[in-house]
Amino acid sequence: MTVMGAKQGGSALYEGVVTHHRLRPRQHRLRYRVVSFLFDLDEIDHLSARLKLFSRNRFNLFSFHDRDFGGDGTGVNIRARITQMLVENNLADCAARVDLLCYPRILGFVFNPLSVYFCYRKNGDLGAILHDVSNTFGDRHGYLIPVTSGCHDTKGIVHQKCAKEFYVSPFIGMKADYRFRIKPPQDRVAVSIAESDDDGLFLNAAFAGDRRALSDRNLFSAFIRYPLMTLKVVAGIHWEALHLWRKGFTFHKRPTPPQHRITFITPGPSVVPDAGKR
Repeated sequence: MTVMGAKQGGSALYEGVVTHHRLRPRQHRLRYRVVSFLFDLDEIDHLSARLKLFSRNRFNLFSFHDRDFGGDGTGVNIRARITQMLVENNLADCAARVDLLCYPRILGFVFNPLSVYFCYRKNGDLGAILHDVSNTFGDRHGYLIPVTSGCHDTKGIVHQKCAKEFYVSPFIGMKADYRFRIKPPQDRVAVSIAESDDDGLFLNAAFAGDRRALSDRNLFSAFIRYPLMTLKVVAGIHWEALHLWRKGFTFHKRPTPPQHRITFITPGPSVVPDAGKR
């Protein structure tokens, strides 16, 4: 079985819901509506030329700036950087198309706790996923995980896992593991992250959204429905941190960020839960 790209192809909007559920040491939940963008990285200049409300590397109602996703300011665009990363990790065959699920700048402001890069082969198969994590301290780290035959279930959901390497929240320690459960972008997209430690599961976080065309009309509608959304994401993170502090959650000191920008994860023979029973 292969994991294919979006049937419609190309860039799009995904309107949906972000949820977080902290299970211990105390229960804590949050839920809010957002709109995420899926960018085919080869289409961004075309989108900037076609759309009045979207621009690349310049101010607009919505905009995409390469430096927001790890650019170094030397003029190398994000597509070239991701292609180089894939080549360096022996995944050159996964660079035929790269789609990025993220938030854009809205009126010049953006923060992406998680940006997900879907890397495809020429035949349309999904070959690798880069989970690129940012924290509010300005640090960034990515987990690059190939998509192999043991990564997806019979419903086309991709299952991946890795050890935590990067400090994200002051209320979560470093000794933890991630399990990713991903429905690649089609009519719907879903990204779920389960975080666990030696005592078991303690956090579930997820985004799920439905596809909409990327047009000026839908961009304006998204702005009206979610004004200053990216600013609210940062405000929400700090507001929820205040609630966790008031509930007595343990505070973990921030360690030195990893020296390496990307952690390459070699998947095991199967990461699908109960794969042997299917």
